[in-house]
Amino acid sequence: MSDPRITSSIFTRGAVDLSALRTPTPSPTPAPVQAGPPAGAPGGAVGGVTVVDVTEATFQSEVLERSLTTPVVVDFWAEWCQPCKQLSPVLERLAVEGGGAWVLAKVDVDANPRLAQMFRVQGIPMVYAVVGGQPVDAFSGVVPEPQLRQWIQAVLKAGGVAGPEPEDPRLDEADDALMSGDLDIAEQAYRKILAETPTDAAAEAGLAQVGLARRVAGADPQAALAAAADPDDVDAQLLAADIEVLSGLAEQAYQRLVGLVRRTAGDDREKVRQHLVGLFTIAGPEDPAVASARRALASALF
Repeated sequence: MSDPRITSSIFTRGAVDLSALRTPTPSPTPAPVQAGPPAGAPGGAVGGVTVVDVTEATFQSEVLERSLTTPVVVDFWAEWCQPCKQLSPVLERLAVEGGGAWVLAKVDVDANPRLAQMFRVQGIPMVYAVVGGQPVDAFSGVVPEPQLRQWIQAVLKAGGVAGPEPEDPRLDEADDALMSGDLDIAEQAYRKILAETPTDAAAEAGLAQVGLARRVAGADPQAALAAAADPDDVDAQLLAADIEVLSGLAEQAYQRLVGLVRRTAGDDREKVRQHLVGLFTIAGPEDPAVASARRALASALF
């Protein structure tokens, strides 16, 4: 399921037949929620908000039945999936911030292949929203946090949960334009916010993602990555990094460009540095991969 296609920020809708997962036999009683997740394990109670590991045996009770009263976000992941390790911590943190408005359910696709098949999971990470016993929306790949927050707000609205109002309704409108692919409108909206509030991190991230979407528009991912086999082709390396970010391989993209900074000088080096900083802006300063890459960049520069 390690599908390299560009799938980040592509939100999908479609019917998923889960009738086979609804059985008349009683579901096993869920284990009591622990005070905290075991070391290295993805499930448990995080910050007082339930984050549960789900199997086929517990899916009916933990997801379908629970979603009748509380929206459930289902995260399909695997231990070997590096992009999953980028997305899952963000989902868990947002679940904590949600204060119980929604529940995060984690499904290990290796241990539960039938669930992955029922949800038509072709690449991971894959995230579904389940409301009222039915999937209502989904996305695949690693999505920048500002857009992830917007998506969760839409899920809460679908579930009849008001959720916190956006801090800035203009940002909500800009995010909607970005999600719908109207890059011109999104750019104008983000720039307007930044003109009035230059330090708005969410608007900065949105504007950076607009730039990323424009740079990869029409690009052939396979051809671009093949061209990047030439380590001295700066433009090919930059495009390859963009494609890696959209494919959920942000850490790989950061490493690629840090290495390029080390191999270049003058205007080329500054061009690469600015490009890398722009990619950092998409993920946000709280992303552990960004913090690590910033340290590596500083070392490469000085």
